[in-house]
Amino acid sequence: MTKYELPELDYAYDALEPHISGEIMELHHTKHHQNYVNGANAALDKLQAARENGEIAGVVTALSKDLAFNLGGHNNHSLFWKNLSPNGGGEPTGELAEAINRDFGSFEKFQEHFNGAALGLQGSGWAVLGYDHVADRLVIEQMTDQQGNLSINLTPLLLLDMWEHAFYLQYKNVKADYVKAVWNVFNWDEVATRFEAAKK
Repeated sequence: MTKYELPELDYAYDALEPHISGEIMELHHTKHHQNYVNGANAALDKLQAARENGEIAGVVTALSKDLAFNLGGHNNHSLFWKNLSPNGGGEPTGELAEAINRDFGSFEKFQEHFNGAALGLQGSGWAVLGYDHVADRLVIEQMTDQQGNLSINLTPLLLLDMWEHAFYLQYKNVKADYVKAVWNVFNWDEVATRFEAAKK
């Protein structure tokens, strides 16, 4: 059976400083993300064993939740690392910028909306800029935990991790400072690439 693996980062752990500390990045990647990879693989192994021994009906609900949570954590973080770059910041250009202006009114209004979604989360979750395939437009949604509260026909383009492990060592409980800082390292080229792929 294919196993999930922890992806390598495209940059050094300290490359996003001073906006995100190297200590946070290393712990976040090697400990937290690795735990989601391990959890997803364990859930798949248990599901396979349950199918083989005829016990799937009794465990499918709990193991499906385990898989969704841990696979969500793996996929979210794999995308999140790509959404960040030491050469990031600024504003998007081209078709992505045009779509943001069309669907949110301006980059500033989009930024305010995205920040509000991030800071308005109760507990743990993610702020998500996504491409909605039904309406052919950009939308912002709040993902709860690692997998909840998202519309199903949505391709995530930009994710912001609002779990405490993403910022607490550096920003303590001042989430607004973390949200403000991360705009300096958002990788708009990667977001634009995902946007183009989603529209095909």
